[in-house]
Amino acid sequence: MLSIRKAAMIQRIQTVYLVVSALIIAALYLWFPLVQDDAGTTIISRDEPLVLSLLGVSVLLAVISIFNFKKRKLQFVLNRLNIISNFVLLGVFVYRSLTLSGETLISEKGIGVLFPIISIVFLVLANKAIKRDEDLVKSVDRLR
Repeated sequence: MLSIRKAAMIQRIQTVYLVVSALIIAALYLWFPLVQDDAGTTIISRDEPLVLSLLGVSVLLAVISIFNFKKRKLQFVLNRLNIISNFVLLGVFVYRSLTLSGETLISEKGIGVLFPIISIVFLVLANKAIKRDEDLVKSVDRLR
């Protein structure tokens, strides 16, 4: 049986947003093995240290943020750091994709480049929900 504290964590909408964000980045690692050009040269690989570390940092920050549900300010900061890491990951993907020769077809360059954008959207939604919770707690404290 779940304790009341864990049940409160699951009921919050920002927890759902953070779980979805972590799952999207984890799916990116599993689904997006590499991007190759016409000659078969690997442009982006998930085993590359930079890409692997950015994916790991993003998932780790989301998981840490989920379990810090009582510390809303820390959760907010962790989500901002996660957004920055996703922007860096997106920048790496875009930079490497621009080095591909040929047409700019999405199927050729990989749809996985869009996953960090989707993750950023869910992180922003989580931050909005955290901000709403923080404002609610402040208004209740003000009424006392």
